[in-house]
Amino acid sequence: QAQLVESGGGLVQPGGSLRLSCAASRIIFSVNDMAWNRQAPGKQRELVASITRSGSANYDGAVKGRFTISRDNAKNTVYLQMNSLKPEDTAVYYCKAFNAFGIPYWGQGTQVTVSS
Repeated sequence: QAQLVESGGGLVQPGGSLRLSCAASRIIFSVNDMAWNRQAPGKQRELVASITRSGSANYDGAVKGRFTISRDNAKNTVYLQMNSLKPEDTAVYYCKAFNAFGIPYWGQGTQVTVSS
């Protein structure tokens, strides 16, 4: 049974927008910090944005001002609103969540392709 399920990826033109969603299963006890990471072909996975349970967010410098991370604790869901997308944002985007004991969980990933 999938514990983190992502959705919302796809193909978009440069300058366009996409919204990613990630729903955490109730199997994950007391979800705390959540985050989005991405991995481009031939590159290491990198942190894009993270958010605490209380809503405090942090962003990688490459996406700050263009991406917004948010969450709905009642739904155990985290979102990533991506605006002004660039070709270099092309990657597989992974959701990550930590439970109350600090154990991390990863989603399967969703492909985002920015191309004209």
